[in-house]
Amino acid sequence: MIYIKNEDNRPQFNLALEQYVFDNLNQFDEIFLLWINEPAIIVGKNQNTIEEINLDYVKENNIHVVRRLSGGGAVYHDLGNLNYTIISKSKGSSSFNFEAFSKPVIEVLDKLGVKAEFTGRNDITIDGKKFCGNAQYMKKGKVLHHGAILFDTDLTVLSKALKVSKDKIESKGVKSVRSRVTNIIDYLDEKITVEDFKQLLLEHMFKKDSKIKEYKLTEEDYANINKLMEERYSTWEWNFGKSPKFNISKSKRFPAGKVETKIYVENGRINELKFYGDFFGGGEISDIEEKFKGIKYKEDEIEKVLNTIDVGYYFSGISKDELMQCII
Repeated sequence: MIYIKNEDNRPQFNLALEQYVFDNLNQFDEIFLLWINEPAIIVGKNQNTIEEINLDYVKENNIHVVRRLSGGGAVYHDLGNLNYTIISKSKGSSSFNFEAFSKPVIEVLDKLGVKAEFTGRNDITIDGKKFCGNAQYMKKGKVLHHGAILFDTDLTVLSKALKVSKDKIESKGVKSVRSRVTNIIDYLDEKITVEDFKQLLLEHMFKKDSKIKEYKLTEEDYANINKLMEERYSTWEWNFGKSPKFNISKSKRFPAGKVETKIYVENGRINELKFYGDFFGGGEISDIEEKFKGIKYKEDEIEKVLNTIDVGYYFSGISKDELMQCII
C-alpha cells in the first residue's frame, strides 16, 4: 500500500484527485488517501442533486455542491470532517463489501476507548448513531472505497443543508437527520483534533510497515488533476445536470437503497427514462437508460429489456422484479 499526501481543501480538486489516481496509477495494488474539504455537499453519482439539497441555504452559506463517482446518498463535509479513500485491485469479487474497508476506522476508535460498529448497508455507528457513511465505485477489476467521518462537524449546518427524503427518515425509524448522526469528538475522554485523528488513522493503515510508503504527485499529475477538476467536477452539468422532461414518476425504497425513475412517455412509447437514487452499483447507469428509449411502455416490453441487463451489477442488491416496480 502507498499513501498520497494531500492538503488541498477544495472538494472539486479532491474528487478529481480520487478519480485520477483510480484511473491512472495502475502500478500500485493499494492506494490510501486522507482529505478534508471546505463546507460542501457531496452527492451520490445517481442522485437528483436539486432534490437532495436545501438550495437557498446552500447558496446563502457558500457551500460547495459536487457529485462523486460512487453511488449512495448525499453527505455534508466541512473542516471538522475527515475523508478516507482506499483504492484497491479487487480480488475477483463484484460485490460491494463495505464492512471490510470500514475495519481500520473501527480499530482506531477502539484504541481510543470508543466502541464503534458497522451497521446497515454502509454505516459505522456509535451508540446507534451514524458518524461515517461509506460508498464504493467499481471498474475494470478495481474498487474505490471512501468514507466520510464526522469527527467535529457542525451538525446544525448539516441538518439545514441536506434535504433528506421522508421515506429515508422513516426507514431509519427516527424523526430527523440531526437525531441520527453524531461526532466522534463527543465520545473521547481526551480531546484531540481532526488532524490528530488523521495521523492516528494513517499510522494504523501502515502499522505492518516500518515506514509509510508515499507517492509524490508530479507536475504532470497535478496538471491532469486540475484539468479533470475544471472539465468535470467544477461544472454545472456534472454536479447538477439538466432535469429531464417527464410525465411519469415512480419511487420505491428497498433495503439496498432508493430507486426513483422519471419517464417521459409519448404516444405509448418511452421517449426518455432516467434513474435516480442512493443505490450502489457498477458501470454507467446511462448505458441502460438508453436501452429503454423507443420501446412501448408495456410490462412485457420492459421485461424484455430488463432480461438483457445484469440488474445486480448496475443496482447492487436490487432484483429485476424490484426494478420493474420502479418503472411500471
